[in-house]
Amino acid sequence: MVCFRVGNISYEIGTASFLYSFFSTVAYRLEKGRWGSRFPMIMNELYQGQLPFEKILVAKQELKQIKKELSFFLPDQVVWDIDDLSKQPPWKNHISHTITSLENYFITCDGQDFIEVFQNTLDTAIEIKEDVLIQ
Repeated sequence: MVCFRVGNISYEIGTASFLYSFFSTVAYRLEKGRWGSRFPMIMNELYQGQLPFEKILVAKQELKQIKKELSFFLPDQVVWDIDDLSKQPPWKNHISHTITSLENYFITCDGQDFIEVFQNTLDTAIEIKEDVLIQ
Protein backbone atom coordinates (compact mmCIF):
# COMPACT_ATOMS: atom_id res chain seq x y z
CA MET A 1 0.00 0.00 0.00
CA VAL A 2 1.28 3.45 -0.93
CA CYS A 3 0.74 6.50 1.23
CA PHE A 4 1.60 10.16 1.49
CA ARG A 5 3.51 10.89 4.68
CA VAL A 6 3.83 14.27 6.39
CA GLY A 7 5.86 14.01 9.58
CA ASN A 8 4.15 11.25 11.58
CA ILE A 9 0.88 11.50 9.64
CA SER A 10 0.05 9.03 6.86
CA TYR A 11 -2.59 9.34 4.17
CA GLU A 12 -3.30 5.96 2.56
CA ILE A 13 -3.63 6.09 -1.21
CA GLY A 14 -3.82 2.58 -2.62
CA THR A 15 -1.63 0.44 -4.82
CA ALA A 16 1.46 1.72 -6.57
CA SER A 17 -0.24 1.09 -9.93
CA PHE A 18 -3.19 3.25 -8.85
CA LEU A 19 -0.90 6.16 -7.96
CA TYR A 20 1.07 5.67 -11.17
CA SER A 21 -2.21 5.89 -13.07
CA PHE A 22 -2.88 9.35 -11.63
CA PHE A 23 0.59 10.54 -12.66
CA SER A 24 0.28 8.82 -16.06
CA THR A 25 -3.09 10.46 -16.69
CA VAL A 26 -1.75 13.91 -15.82
CA ALA A 27 1.35 13.44 -17.98
CA TYR A 28 -0.55 12.07 -20.97
CA ARG A 29 -3.71 14.20 -20.88
CA LEU A 30 -2.45 17.51 -19.44
CA GLU A 31 1.23 17.58 -20.36
CA LYS A 32 0.96 16.03 -23.83
CA GLY A 33 3.17 13.13 -22.78
CA ARG A 34 6.03 15.35 -21.59
CA TRP A 35 6.25 14.30 -17.93
CA GLY A 36 6.69 17.29 -15.62
CA SER A 37 6.60 19.93 -18.36
CA ARG A 38 3.66 21.84 -16.82
CA PHE A 39 3.51 20.58 -13.24
CA PRO A 40 7.14 20.10 -12.15
CA MET A 41 6.60 20.12 -8.38
CA ILE A 42 4.05 17.32 -8.47
CA MET A 43 5.23 15.37 -11.49
CA ASN A 44 8.98 15.60 -10.87
CA GLU A 45 9.68 16.47 -7.23
CA LEU A 46 6.88 14.54 -5.51
CA TYR A 47 6.91 11.67 -7.98
CA GLN A 48 10.57 11.08 -7.11
CA GLY A 49 9.44 10.50 -3.52
CA GLN A 50 9.76 13.81 -1.72
CA LEU A 51 8.27 17.27 -2.07
CA PRO A 52 10.25 19.76 0.04
CA PHE A 53 8.23 22.01 2.33
CA GLU A 54 9.54 25.11 0.51
CA LYS A 55 7.85 23.99 -2.73
CA ILE A 56 4.45 23.03 -1.35
CA LEU A 57 2.69 26.32 -2.14
CA VAL A 58 3.63 25.95 -5.80
CA ALA A 59 2.47 22.32 -5.71
CA LYS A 60 -0.89 23.44 -4.28
CA GLN A 61 -1.38 25.73 -7.28
CA GLU A 62 -0.38 22.93 -9.64
CA LEU A 63 -2.87 20.56 -8.02
CA LYS A 64 -5.63 23.15 -8.28
CA GLN A 65 -4.96 23.47 -12.03
CA ILE A 66 -4.74 19.69 -12.47
CA LYS A 67 -8.11 19.25 -10.75
CA LYS A 68 -9.71 21.89 -12.95
CA GLU A 69 -8.34 20.45 -16.18
CA LEU A 70 -9.13 16.82 -15.33
CA SER A 71 -12.80 17.83 -15.07
CA PHE A 72 -12.88 18.19 -18.88
CA PHE A 73 -12.04 14.50 -19.48
CA LEU A 74 -14.47 11.60 -19.30
CA PRO A 75 -13.72 8.63 -17.00
CA ASP A 76 -12.95 6.36 -19.96
CA GLN A 77 -10.03 8.65 -20.82
CA VAL A 78 -8.03 7.49 -17.81
CA VAL A 79 -4.47 6.38 -18.55
CA TRP A 80 -3.55 3.40 -16.42
CA ASP A 81 0.07 3.22 -17.56
CA ILE A 82 1.71 5.84 -19.78
CA ASP A 83 4.38 3.28 -20.73
CA ASP A 84 1.74 0.85 -22.02
CA LEU A 85 -1.41 2.63 -23.16
CA SER A 86 -3.17 -0.69 -23.75
CA LYS A 87 -3.25 -1.44 -20.00
CA GLN A 88 -6.62 -0.97 -18.33
CA PRO A 89 -7.64 -0.58 -14.68
CA PRO A 90 -8.42 -3.89 -12.98
CA TRP A 91 -12.11 -2.84 -12.83
CA LYS A 92 -12.15 -1.98 -16.58
CA ASN A 93 -15.14 0.33 -17.18
CA HIS A 94 -17.14 -0.93 -14.18
CA ILE A 95 -17.18 2.27 -12.13
CA SER A 96 -19.73 4.07 -9.99
CA HIS A 97 -22.24 6.29 -11.79
CA THR A 98 -21.13 9.09 -9.45
CA ILE A 99 -17.78 9.27 -11.26
CA THR A 100 -18.40 11.84 -13.97
CA SER A 101 -14.91 12.94 -15.04
CA LEU A 102 -11.24 12.31 -14.37
CA GLU A 103 -11.46 14.97 -11.66
CA ASN A 104 -13.38 12.58 -9.40
CA TYR A 105 -12.22 9.29 -10.96
CA PHE A 106 -9.39 8.56 -8.54
CA ILE A 107 -10.66 7.12 -5.26
CA THR A 108 -8.31 6.01 -2.47
CA CYS A 109 -8.34 2.51 -1.00
CA ASP A 110 -10.60 3.72 1.81
CA GLY A 111 -13.13 5.38 -0.51
CA GLN A 112 -12.01 9.00 -0.37
CA ASP A 113 -11.51 11.35 -3.30
CA PHE A 114 -7.79 11.15 -4.10
CA ILE A 115 -7.43 14.81 -5.08
CA GLU A 116 -9.08 15.90 -1.81
CA VAL A 117 -6.71 13.65 0.14
CA PHE A 118 -3.82 15.12 -1.85
CA GLN A 119 -5.00 18.66 -1.04
CA ASN A 120 -5.35 17.77 2.65
CA THR A 121 -1.83 16.31 2.61
CA LEU A 122 -0.40 19.55 1.22
CA ASP A 123 -2.39 21.63 3.74
CA THR A 124 -1.09 19.51 6.61
CA ALA A 125 2.48 19.87 5.34
CA ILE A 126 2.10 23.66 5.32
CA GLU A 127 0.55 23.64 8.79
CA ILE A 128 3.29 21.55 10.41
CA LYS A 129 6.12 22.76 8.13
CA GLU A 130 7.16 19.31 6.89
CA ASP A 131 8.02 17.74 3.54
CA VAL A 132 5.58 15.40 1.79
CA LEU A 133 6.88 11.90 1.14
CA ILE A 134 5.52 9.04 -0.96
CA GLN A 135 6.05 5.74 0.87
